[in-house]
Amino acid sequence: MNIMAPVASSSTLDIDYLLCDPKEDETFPTFERRASSRELISKYNDEFVLKNTEKTYEQQYASLYFLRLTVLKPRVSKVAAEAWNGMSILNQEVKAVDRVLDVRQGEFCWIVGTVYIEMTLKPNILDEITKEFWTTAPISKDKFADPENDAIMLEDESGRVNLVGSTIKSELLVTGCVVAVLGSETTSGDFDVVDIRFPQLAPQLPRKMSTGHERKYVALVSGLEVSGDVHESYETSMLFEYLMGELGGSDDSKHASEIIHVIVAGNSFSNRRSPLSRDDESPDNFQKKKKKYGYDSSSYNSKPTEALDCLLADLSASVSVDIMPGDQDPTNYSYPQQPINAALVPRSRRFLGSSFRSVSNPCWWDIEGLRILGTGGQPIDDIFKYIEGDDRLQMMETCLRWQHCAPTAPDTLWSYPFRDCDPFILNETPHLFFAGNQPEFKTKIIVGEDGQRVRLVAVPKFSETGKVVLVDVDSLAAEVVTFALNGTGRD
Repeated sequence: MNIMAPVASSSTLDIDYLLCDPKEDETFPTFERRASSRELISKYNDEFVLKNTEKTYEQQYASLYFLRLTVLKPRVSKVAAEAWNGMSILNQEVKAVDRVLDVRQGEFCWIVGTVYIEMTLKPNILDEITKEFWTTAPISKDKFADPENDAIMLEDESGRVNLVGSTIKSELLVTGCVVAVLGSETTSGDFDVVDIRFPQLAPQLPRKMSTGHERKYVALVSGLEVSGDVHESYETSMLFEYLMGELGGSDDSKHASEIIHVIVAGNSFSNRRSPLSRDDESPDNFQKKKKKYGYDSSSYNSKPTEALDCLLADLSASVSVDIMPGDQDPTNYSYPQQPINAALVPRSRRFLGSSFRSVSNPCWWDIEGLRILGTGGQPIDDIFKYIEGDDRLQMMETCLRWQHCAPTAPDTLWSYPFRDCDPFILNETPHLFFAGNQPEFKTKIIVGEDGQRVRLVAVPKFSETGKVVLVDVDSLAAEVVTFALNGTGRD
């Protein structure tokens, strides 16, 4: 189906028709949008939302890794025991060793621990200090992996051992994931790995299937980057009109009416600042200008929040909406990101408690029995920097098999230093797992060892691609609606 802008339609309409007065006997079909059952899964999301009275940064991050290993070690040990118990290598029975320091040279065994990768190219805080003092800083990189020089280690509460061998080099690993490795200690004190096991997919609740014949979609959109400029993106206006059922012909309105929920997954606000005067732009003034702390009215631009608020308020009057923050939105930068303060969107705030919610990043939903886990994309973007490959769906799948949605936190992904739990551990497998603000749309379904079935969706940045993703609640089928000035269509 092709829909031509500015008025999207699946029928053959021409511009002259749009400029004519409507005929007296002309009628237009109307479609009723079905109300949906939508809940936030509080037993997971409550751990993401930090209470101000309990927020403190006095503790160290070591407790977070200890908690992660304590929870995930029994899970990966179970998988490893099923695979390796009773196995013999070179007429020697493989045995489990409880601690890294208990490994003995020449004995084949398997151990469980947390991966740590010593990376020669990993950014250093000293680089940030260098930039602060206006001296030459190193050239920024998209990738920091150096397989020839990076050292992979496994550690637990007792110590650390260096992992070697072609098997370990071929695996997708990042600092923070918990794994089991099978092998033996070499004469140099390294652990030569011959096999590796992950926790695999966590248990999954059965999906509740609808009894009716009507289709129901969840719309996923990210990277709107609303600026509030006079020349705001036409694609953004077309998107919101489409979601409200006001764009296109009867077929498009009917399809839009089947959208029961919209998730705005991060980077909704443009990070462009107010224009500076010519004097302020000069290098001399930049050098002389003293650093300001707190509110700076000269650099604050309220247009993005005002424009987005108007769009969300109009949309919330038509369909239920959840907005999740991204790394450039006005909330905390560290993970998990707290919900965007409703004071920033006063018009949309009228719908709080009914059709509008501001949620954390990451977040869990239960929509018509469909269990959804979504992020603004930061964990996948961070993993991308520290591995060789660029298959983001594989990164998402591996996160599920690690049973952790943010494994690189707190090493390279800034996060809060939790001391009582690691909220990013996955105690169940969602039916739909999405990551926002990705370079392009990608999707696939993965199947677990116990029959778990998960739809993975990499949601592209709308400001760059003009694409919104629709996921069928019942079939898990994913389709893309593309908005562009030269034409709009569904794939």
